[in-house]
Amino acid sequence: MGAIFGPAGNCEDFYAAGHKSSLDAPQWVSEHGLGAYEYQCGKGVKISADAAEEIGRRAAKRSVRLSVHAPYYISLSSTEAEKRDNSVGYILQTLRAARLMGAARVVVHSGSCGKITRREALNLAKDTLWRAIRAADEEGLGDITLCPETMGKVNQLGNVDEVAELCTIDGRLIPTVDFGHVNAQSIGGLKTLGDYERVFDKLLKALGRDRVSRLHMHYSRIEYTASGEKKHRRFDEVEFEPEFDPIAEIVAKRGYSPIIICESAGTQTRDAVRMQEIYGGMCDVQKA
Repeated sequence: MGAIFGPAGNCEDFYAAGHKSSLDAPQWVSEHGLGAYEYQCGKGVKISADAAEEIGRRAAKRSVRLSVHAPYYISLSSTEAEKRDNSVGYILQTLRAARLMGAARVVVHSGSCGKITRREALNLAKDTLWRAIRAADEEGLGDITLCPETMGKVNQLGNVDEVAELCTIDGRLIPTVDFGHVNAQSIGGLKTLGDYERVFDKLLKALGRDRVSRLHMHYSRIEYTASGEKKHRRFDEVEFEPEFDPIAEIVAKRGYSPIIICESAGTQTRDAVRMQEIYGGMCDVQKA
């Protein structure tokens, strides 16, 4: 099947073209030759049932694959039991919206380490995520894939190894590998093709080819400091990292079929189109 590309939310061009609602997003994505769209619930699950169902109908009509980003304030690793319990509730809210849309995947942040060790934070996150999975199963939402995301700040839980371990608690979990985050958290650790390959190989070792071939991915160039992620940037701001070409080359060479969501700052649709073109060129090289 190959990689499927799309934007995270609505770009500046979307609104400049006169669109006012995400109801128009599936048509917009399809008209740009893309096949995926990630609906943003970062500030809370505020979409109505009617709107969610309508987006789902329009996406299905145009064969656009939907995913939903859960609220940013979810903290699977909080030392406060109430916050972890609330995080389970926020995940369930997002899953319910995803069901109405017909979205197959929900992206989830894991939280931070705070004043505890990374191992302690990871153990808390695993327990919270496991409780969320059980609660989802009880509501009949367990067929929607939860996708824990790699994070961009140094003190956040969610490097590649930690996300891989989170995903070992249930075979349905698929990582969201945000390469901009990976690079920012490692303070520029993605330089060579081998650096990118090691990300995929770690996940292969932990989770196997089936899940790695179906990864959820985020990509944008990200400005970072000694603390990690600072600001998302556009694809044409080439002074910022990481590069996309190595990702496209590896995905094409290994025959993977990820969903790749572009999170560029305001230009995510046009940048997703460019990324798709680069990937297509890599596929052509593999066929030659």
